[in-house]
Amino acid sequence: MTYVEDELNSQPACWTRAAAEVARHTAVLPAAGERVAIVGCGTSYFMAQSAAALREEAGLGETDAFAASEFPRGRTYDRVVALTRSGTTTEVLTLLTQLKGRTRTVALTADPRTPVMAAADDVVVLDFADERSVVQTRFATTALTLLRAHLGLHAETVVADARAALAGELPEGLAERTQFTFLGRGWTVGLANEAALKMREASLSWTEAYAAMEYRHGPISISTAGTATWMVGEAPEGLADQVRDTGALWVPGELDPLAELVRAQRLAVAVAAVRGLDPDRPRHLTRSVVLAP
Repeated sequence: MTYVEDELNSQPACWTRAAAEVARHTAVLPAAGERVAIVGCGTSYFMAQSAAALREEAGLGETDAFAASEFPRGRTYDRVVALTRSGTTTEVLTLLTQLKGRTRTVALTADPRTPVMAAADDVVVLDFADERSVVQTRFATTALTLLRAHLGLHAETVVADARAALAGELPEGLAERTQFTFLGRGWTVGLANEAALKMREASLSWTEAYAAMEYRHGPISISTAGTATWMVGEAPEGLADQVRDTGALWVPGELDPLAELVRAQRLAVAVAAVRGLDPDRPRHLTRSVVLAP
């Protein structure tokens, strides 16, 4: 078993632990009414998108998400939350250093022995969700689970759905498709973006991701008998039939959206196997992007 397979299979246990420990971190996580930005790079940026949308949908305060390198320095926030598995990503550390003394910052990380411990004002360490694989799975979803629990939006049914996602069969013939599109709405747009990234990283697949209502505005033109369109969450009315009419395989979101991401992670590993690739050694990637001064 590859590292990434072992790590993605451990997600139900990681989510249960994160939800149980959230009370320990309440004081440093965003309070209701605060104006908040959530930042990250790569996978962490997509988790930031989902977390920000969840917080706003819950009515707990204006919340933005940015790639760390694209943070608007002219805006003011009560708190900035940084997601960084490695604690060494250059763009995240640079931003936290620039915000020091101006804006309260909190970092969610997996490694307490890294520079982020000093760069952020507060730190939440999820070391039990750290990973050996370059391709992120359990740290990202565990960090999002912690934030969902902090918002009062986590339930044991989410963990049950994750177990179902790991135990169930993927749709027949899905791994043999030539192109994969993931769709989301609201907070699940970030999850769709992340599902597509997993496919690119682990299996070198041609993948795209869109807000579901945007799919009709051009992207559906690539749908054909060899492609698959996967809905993360509830689909807009009529979209499934439109996709099926193109000949593409429609994959409905049947579980909690975070558990659907687990299914997509499994697909990435399955496609890698079909293509003879090692998902633990993605092309041109390293565990953390550390730029030279």
